[in-house]
Amino acid sequence: MRFLSILILGLTCTFALAQNKYKSVLSSIDAHQDQYQSVAQEIWSYAEMGYQEERSSALLQKTLSEEGFIIEAGVADIPTAFVASYGSGGPVIAILGEYDALPGLSQQAVPYKLSNKGKAGHACGHHLFGTASAAAAIALKNHIEKQKISGTVKYFGCPAEEGGSGKVYMTRAGLFDQVDVALHWHADSKNSASVRPALANKSAKFRFYGVSAHAAGAPEKGRSALDGVEAMNAMVNMLREHTTESTRIHYVITQGGNAPNVVPDFAEVYYYARHLTRSEVVNVFDRIVDAAKGAALGTGTTMEYEMIGGTHELLHIESLQKRMHKNLETIGGYTYSEEEKAFAEKIAKTLGAPLDTRYVEGVVPYSSNSKAGGSTDVGDVSFAVPTVGLRAATWVPGTSSHSWQAVAAGGTSIGIKGMMVAAKTLALTGMQLLDNPKAIEMATKEFLEKRGTDFKYVPMLGDRKPALNYRN
Repeated sequence: MRFLSILILGLTCTFALAQNKYKSVLSSIDAHQDQYQSVAQEIWSYAEMGYQEERSSALLQKTLSEEGFIIEAGVADIPTAFVASYGSGGPVIAILGEYDALPGLSQQAVPYKLSNKGKAGHACGHHLFGTASAAAAIALKNHIEKQKISGTVKYFGCPAEEGGSGKVYMTRAGLFDQVDVALHWHADSKNSASVRPALANKSAKFRFYGVSAHAAGAPEKGRSALDGVEAMNAMVNMLREHTTESTRIHYVITQGGNAPNVVPDFAEVYYYARHLTRSEVVNVFDRIVDAAKGAALGTGTTMEYEMIGGTHELLHIESLQKRMHKNLETIGGYTYSEEEKAFAEKIAKTLGAPLDTRYVEGVVPYSSNSKAGGSTDVGDVSFAVPTVGLRAATWVPGTSSHSWQAVAAGGTSIGIKGMMVAAKTLALTGMQLLDNPKAIEMATKEFLEKRGTDFKYVPMLGDRKPALNYRN
């Protein structure tokens, strides 16, 4: 009995020591909150769009370089993409970071719509994403140093997530081939680490060319490129009746002419096709292309299209996801200050719902049946390496991404508090994986079973080069 008591006491002490070694590293994240807040708010003020994130990328590279990370800049032929590495040997833990903003969503950090007099805004919280991931990477570096263990942490600076498919080019270039596990997170209005599907996506710009003429004086000589776009749109809208229920098709006319009395000789329409599986996306996209060809034939115009982006669906590894959820519960949420609550209540009024902070202060219960919403180029990473993520409450509850309300909250202490939750959850998960190779082995086994051992990666955007002149 005495031996058993000593054994239990020993195990208890060992567990406590393990928790303490994580606690000290997590505390170091809190100790540097002011620095991370400064980095995030600076990137928020830059609000640089996809592939144009020169200052944002440079700031994150500088932050990691000063902590001893080796920087490889301009990876995958993208000037604003980079990999920051620390350590040696395995396991190799990747942490993904994003930092691109969205066009047309310039907004000040106030609870009413007011432009910041810029072209873009961080309506998806990528300034927080990139910074929290850097904080977590630095925490893993500190853990490797303090525990004197083998292991490598790699921060992947990923540009142009918003439609530019930056991670697809990075995956295609083989940058994740030697990684054991990839960690990521995203801004949201709730704290959650459930299985959250993402739709596969394929996007392109369809360009129609016609013949200009005076619309009243010589209409018979004209061939309207805009007619080609409108005919295509009409056919695609009829196609919607004959697609699967979870198919999503979106478009916007980006160019349609300049004057009503001039037959447009050029017009362009930008399309997205989405579905839960990439095979169905390919099928739907091919039918959209056929509609464009028919529209050109019927209107006497010519058509060409350019692939803009394409992402795989998200492959979830449940053993990793449950670990991330447990760690998010351990870190917990946060409470609003009086000033933050007043701000949040004003935002909530613009959303037409009362303020509910349950999942700001706490965590959404774990689920394996969440509904798919948008798409992400993290999907391609998830088919290269076991990948796991979470969402943290950086916005006022009820806020949609890609909204002025998201930009506003992301520029305040509300966004920073959520960012810190994400940083610590990523760090805790990463430290556990560095210390527990068996957890990585289990995740790898599940990954290979789900993906298939004969899987061959084929990027949805083909062999095109990164669209460095891309503007979301």
